[in-house]
Amino acid sequence: MTNKETIVVIGAGVIGLSTALCIQRQLPRSQSVLIVARDFPNSTALNYASPWAGAHYRPVPAFTPQAAREERQARRTYQHFKSLAATEPAAAVESLDGVEHLESPLPEYLDPRAIPDFYAHLDGFRQLSADELPQGVKWGVRYRSFAINSPVYCAYLLRKFVLHGGRTKEYTLGDPEEAFHLAENVRTVVNCSGMGFGDPKSFIIRGQTCLVRNPCAETITRQNSDGSWSFCIPRPQAGGTIIGGTKQVRDWDPVPSPETRKKLLADAAKWFPFTAESGGKFDVIRDIVGRRPAREGGMRIETEAITGDRVVVHAYGAGGRGYELSWGVAEDILSLMREKGLVKECASL
Repeated sequence: MTNKETIVVIGAGVIGLSTALCIQRQLPRSQSVLIVARDFPNSTALNYASPWAGAHYRPVPAFTPQAAREERQARRTYQHFKSLAATEPAAAVESLDGVEHLESPLPEYLDPRAIPDFYAHLDGFRQLSADELPQGVKWGVRYRSFAINSPVYCAYLLRKFVLHGGRTKEYTLGDPEEAFHLAENVRTVVNCSGMGFGDPKSFIIRGQTCLVRNPCAETITRQNSDGSWSFCIPRPQAGGTIIGGTKQVRDWDPVPSPETRKKLLADAAKWFPFTAESGGKFDVIRDIVGRRPAREGGMRIETEAITGDRVVVHAYGAGGRGYELSWGVAEDILSLMREKGLVKECASL
């Protein structure tokens, strides 16, 4: 009798966990999924980006093929998180209002034809009138978004995966081809490694944020007059609020900068809805530094034939949009695997 075929997913970040779960839900009994990763949701390693994320949904106007693909993935992820927020309290996904206030909007935000294309799919979307905008703000919208308590959500995904028969192995791979030897009868390896094992197009984007105790009932994204961005994202299930943030390309500094913290909090203090007892000050829990795994040209989503009948399916380089794109990417990977005959006939768990 032929051994059960194992599909190996490399990486236990939000892309890897979502992809493994999405594939697993469609497999027949003759196939199973093994996640192989250096870090799992109990880890707080600096290069394991997912648990550090603020994690909310915010549309990005799409004018390039890469941005258009991401927009399609984000829209499907929006629907997925909308369902989770309504039906799975353990996922730590919350539906709440998202607000954007721009002091110096880019031309694409001022095109009345473009905005409905990028925002109309959102529940409750409306553009704010001039008398609703705070002083100094020239453009604003409000819509239903979602926020995620990222460490809790990653643990939830892993728990679902294991309860449905998935296996895990903590292991540091040197090359995707090594994964073919970590289980019996491996034909397919899905590379959700983040940085892609030395891909010259890959790079990190350093992000520094601040976790505070101050509550907030909505996500707020603010573009400052100098073009810099500031935001607050409440973490569901009493997880505090993320104040951010920075996008520092190829900056490997692992140490939180006191000057950056000061600027982040000072910018946010101008508009944050402080409660009366806070005295207009942030109650800081900790500084957060994470390295987003980005890639020139966007995510690599394609198959690569290896010796014999082995195939690596690449899915890495999401940058700072891992959560926003996660379920759309997972569905795209599953579709690609079906197209290549790597997933056998569909069967529900």
